[in-house]
Parts: sequence; structure tokens; C-alpha cells
Amino acid sequence: MYSTNKKAFTMIELVFVIVILGILSAVAIPKLAATRIDAQISKGRADISSIRSSIITERQARLITGQPNFINSLSSSTTTLFDGNGTATSSLLMYGVKAGATDGYWSTDSTGMPYVSYIYKVGGSSCNFTYNPTNGTFNIDASQNAICDNLVD
Repeated sequence: MYSTNKKAFTMIELVFVIVILGILSAVAIPKLAATRIDAQISKGRADISSIRSSIITERQARLITGQPNFINSLSSSTTTLFDGNGTATSSLLMYGVKAGATDGYWSTDSTGMPYVSYIYKVGGSSCNFTYNPTNGTFNIDASQNAICDNLVD
């Protein structure tokens, strides 16, 4: 007799699967974008904590040698910021953070003298930080937006 062996999907089944995949991607893609910004904020917070801790560590080392002042300036290399380059005036982190102009990277701006402004980009926003050698603070300049506010305690 005549027997048919069906081994294919029907058109309705294929459309149904495509609709389900479309719904899942519509939900997942915005979540992934938010996760990326959260990761950049976490990286920025970790960098800021390391920088602040290194400033205090350097200050303690100076006090032991009889120098009561904070480090004069932070490194402002165009490729690696806050690096320990071995000089007494700008060694901070043993391993610096990579500089760049895109989200998740640091850059510098020396137009706001007397102090160099350090800029961390996150979520398309530029968050400005300033190091003050008088009191050794590394703080955000002012409340700039909600994303920048998430970088500091």
C-alpha cells in the first residue's frame, strides 16, 4: 500500500516558533543593554575605590618617611591612567587602568586647571572626577546625572 512518511514542520509550527523567538528577543535585548551599563558602573566603582585606596596608601608611605603632603598629581598618560611609573610625584596604581574615549574607559582633561579632570565614560555620559593634592581627595566634580551618581557612595 501507499504510505507517507511526514518528516517536516508545518507552516503554522514554523510561524509559531518565529513568534516565540521574536518575543524572547524583544525581552532579552533590553536586559542585556542594562547589564552592560551595570558592568561599566561596577568597573568604574572598583577603579575609584582602587584609586582612593592607593592615594591613602601613598600618603601613609610618605608619612613614614617624614613627608606630610599628599602625592602631587596623578598620572595622566594617554594610554594608561593612574599607573605606577616609579616617580615620587605620580606613582599610584601598580597596574594602571587603560585610557580611552569610549564607555568603560578613563580619559583626562587639563583645561579645568589648577587640577586635572579625570573623565569616566559610562552609558554615553561623561562623569568628571578631580584629584585635589591639598587634601588627597578624588571626588566627582558635582552631581552630573543618575548614572554618574551611581559611581560614588
